[in-house]
Amino acid sequence: MSQVPFIAPVALRGRYATLEPLAREHEEALRRAAADGELWRLWYTSVAPQERMGEYIASALDMRERLGAMPFVVRENASGDIVGCTRYFNVDAVNRRLEIGHTWYAKRAQRTAINTECKLLLLTHAFEKLRCIAVEFRTHWFNHASREAILRLGAKQDGVLRNHQVGPDGSYRDTVVFSIIESEWPAVKRHLQWLLERN
Repeated sequence: MSQVPFIAPVALRGRYATLEPLAREHEEALRRAAADGELWRLWYTSVAPQERMGEYIASALDMRERLGAMPFVVRENASGDIVGCTRYFNVDAVNRRLEIGHTWYAKRAQRTAINTECKLLLLTHAFEKLRCIAVEFRTHWFNHASREAILRLGAKQDGVLRNHQVGPDGSYRDTVVFSIIESEWPAVKRHLQWLLERN
């Protein structure tokens, strides 16, 4: 008898945005989203340049098939446009843990309700459907905007992994690790709902 995967493809819909399972058909829409702000020029992120978006999608889908990850595209409900990507990955089904990351948004969608709502949708699914005991976030030491955004969610910093990865340019990445644990989820959920209500 085949084992049911810990994470199965699912669409998560909110008021401002919908998370849909990533597919190859999203390539052109993701190219347009990444072009808004030329996101591949940010040296501390891993947004693919337009000519390599197909490889980026193939890698994400391979991670889904081999490692149980779940990549999503982010669709803005008001316009119907795809404005970014995010992903469940580093999935540990035995210990009911996962990481949310590989997240990026077109410039026009940054610092809007879309990111807050997407995190609320992902965290609600993780804690209330998948019964996770912890959800992790990681970012580059120099990605100050990302670090501030993760803290605004209500996550707590666990520590810094020094010389954690080697970047495409050969530089060493220090990775800042944050998490939200199961007992913190009710308060974090209420905080995210409050942020959206203020919008």
